[in-house]
Amino acid sequence: MAKRTGLGKGLDALLPAVEEQLPQGGIQQISIDKILPNPRQPRGNFDEQELEELAVSIREHGVIQPLIITAGDSPDTFILIAGERRLMAAKSIEMGAVPAIIREASDQDLVELALIENVQRADLGPLETAEAYRQLSEEFGLSHEDIATRVGKSRTAVTNTLRLFNLADEVKQALVSGEISEGHARALLSLQSNKAQVAVLGSILKQDLNVRQTEELVRKLGGEKPKVVPQPTPDPAVKALEEQLRQRLGTKVSLNQKSKGGTLTIHYYSAEELDALIALILGD
Repeated sequence: MAKRTGLGKGLDALLPAVEEQLPQGGIQQISIDKILPNPRQPRGNFDEQELEELAVSIREHGVIQPLIITAGDSPDTFILIAGERRLMAAKSIEMGAVPAIIREASDQDLVELALIENVQRADLGPLETAEAYRQLSEEFGLSHEDIATRVGKSRTAVTNTLRLFNLADEVKQALVSGEISEGHARALLSLQSNKAQVAVLGSILKQDLNVRQTEELVRKLGGEKPKVVPQPTPDPAVKALEEQLRQRLGTKVSLNQKSKGGTLTIHYYSAEELDALIALILGD
């Protein structure tokens, strides 16, 4: 069986492959009761409103795009590869059968094709995508580069998505529920302890921090200090003049010389001191 090399050849590539396997041309009506869920389906959350809307459409127009299935372990049963939302919606309106295309598929294919379908439709959450990548990596020995090629992502994107497993459980839950974005989550990965991640999560939710503000807070908590610009050595002549002015005016004086001009700052600490300085300077 030819290997797919990216999203552009994902689900579309399944149709001609299946038609070659089926002498009658491919699409068959399969009883819903015979179709089992894909055990490798990475997606765990389905929007109820979207399912209801899809069910209304299927009730009126039928299932336009056939499901893709493979033979199950038991006789006369099938395992779903792609089309879980269509299958769920069809079940909700008690359809008896749905159009489907049968093809051969390995366990790895079940993961890859379900992942490709969801990524193409932007249906997966970050942690669901990470779980699919994990299966491809740990169970089937694919490198991050191999996974990236198959799903049409960069290797860096795959690696960064897998790093989401390092988040504290509370942060993962907030990501799943949509309380924080993937950008927030990635920023929290810079914190080494779960306790610190949870603490910053609380600040994000309480103060409604955006991703940039979160990154800044993480940098501070992570001990990353702003670069300190070394101060130039004070000119002895300037320091001497400041001391003369301090003694003459009776208060702190700061003289800041630049290449052209500069500033002279006279400090005062009460209204009375200000009046006295004004009188001294103006000669009243």
